[in-house]
Amino acid sequence: MPLLRPADGLPPVVADVAALSRTAEAVAAGSGPIAVDAERASGFRYSQRAYLVQLRRAGAGSALIDPIPLGSDLSALAPALTGPEWVLHAANQDLACLAEVGLTPSALFDTELAGRLAGLPRVGLGPLVEQLLGLTLEKGHGAADWSRRPLPEDWLVYAALDVEVLVELRDVLAGLLAEQGKLDWAVQEFEAVRTAPPPAPRAEPWRRLSGVHKLRKPKLLAAARALWEARDRLAAERDIAPGRVLPDAAIVAAASAPPESPQALAAMPTFRGRAQRRLTSYWFAALAKAAALDPAEYPRASPSVDGPPPVSRWADRDPDAAARLTAARAAVAVISEQWKVPVENLLLPDLLRRLCWNPPSDGDVRAAMHTGGARQWQIDLLAPDLEKALTTRAAS
Repeated sequence: MPLLRPADGLPPVVADVAALSRTAEAVAAGSGPIAVDAERASGFRYSQRAYLVQLRRAGAGSALIDPIPLGSDLSALAPALTGPEWVLHAANQDLACLAEVGLTPSALFDTELAGRLAGLPRVGLGPLVEQLLGLTLEKGHGAADWSRRPLPEDWLVYAALDVEVLVELRDVLAGLLAEQGKLDWAVQEFEAVRTAPPPAPRAEPWRRLSGVHKLRKPKLLAAARALWEARDRLAAERDIAPGRVLPDAAIVAAASAPPESPQALAAMPTFRGRAQRRLTSYWFAALAKAAALDPAEYPRASPSVDGPPPVSRWADRDPDAAARLTAARAAVAVISEQWKVPVENLLLPDLLRRLCWNPPSDGDVRAAMHTGGARQWQIDLLAPDLEKALTTRAAS
């Protein structure tokens, strides 16, 4: 059955302090968990701010809240949202932008993560709603430019429907997890998501440029780094997604064969657009700065690695570690199949590699897993088999 319109009609967008206060009162007077969602403009804006926040609670109905005219401050809602469980889909994508507007959960249920733990084959919101509730959600606006104003009505309908049946979906998933003996696992996972610290800044974020692997020489990498840094500054100042300021392909092309003049840069196919012509001197200055560097200041040809080397090198560098990894992966795969939980949800692949490359010297695998961030259910489930796998040695 297609879900085309909100059951209670499309609510008006909350865009002033008085309406926000009324919304807070309504939510506080409701009952049960609160469905929460947020819309960003990731492909259009540099920031990851929330441009729309959706709420729904039994007895309160749905609310669509525009944080922008409210100064991106929704803290007036915080008392009403503190205490009840929040229900989100893929919560780790929205919690940061919600915290920016003053909203953080004290309890959490993540329907995407619940679907993974339940062993469901497709865990997007639409497939879960269709499989478990027999309803079809409208598609098409998830990657839209939510910074646009005014927001079109069909976008608002889409946003309201995202929280329409989220609590009902939560209840079905909770029942399914309880039947499978995994509800406590889910509780631990949800708490880990809720309390996770912000990710640490990347040491060399420019190395994520698409196509940077084509640049083999440190001098060329220095040019790519300079252009990336110039683009990042400009994108942040203008709050425009970096790829819309200058495509990755343009950076790699200019770095691979640095032009000798602004005119030569402007003649490159990837720099011929009107917007790029206006910024020719800006981009060329970045390249000139890189060209003036002392070679000692060039970036390394390969990125620094925090942790084990690439797995492809293990057999040559440490055959025993390679044997441990093969045995550990096989053990985790068996448990994954037994419990119908994806391997990556049983244990972070990076933690598994670290354990195999450098096993705990005291043999305390449980403690090493805990230090690495594994939850108690993962330790209890995997430690006995990993203890055996980490004693494996390469065949002589």
